[in-house]
Amino acid sequence: MDSGSLVLTAEGAVLESAGDLQNDERAAHSLLQLVSLAQQIDPVAFPKNDGFKKITITYEDHCFIICMSNKKIHVVKKSLNSASDHLESNTVNA
Repeated sequence: MDSGSLVLTAEGAVLESAGDLQNDERAAHSLLQLVSLAQQIDPVAFPKNDGFKKITITYEDHCFIICMSNKKIHVVKKSLNSASDHLESNTVNA
């Protein structure tokens, strides 16, 4: 499937999940730890009122996009299709 979504409370409770992230408590816990770490980064260099807007974690074939809105953590997992994958999928074997 290579796609999915999660909505977590600020405390880490899963409110919604779908796709590859459906009922994935392990991923939810790991992502919550990442958000917590990002919020603890040097307050002198990154003032508290100027927190992160979005965190993107990119792998070779997929990425996670994490943002906060209304005290909820929103996570989307997206598949990354390369140009060569697109060409290969459109090749007709004779």
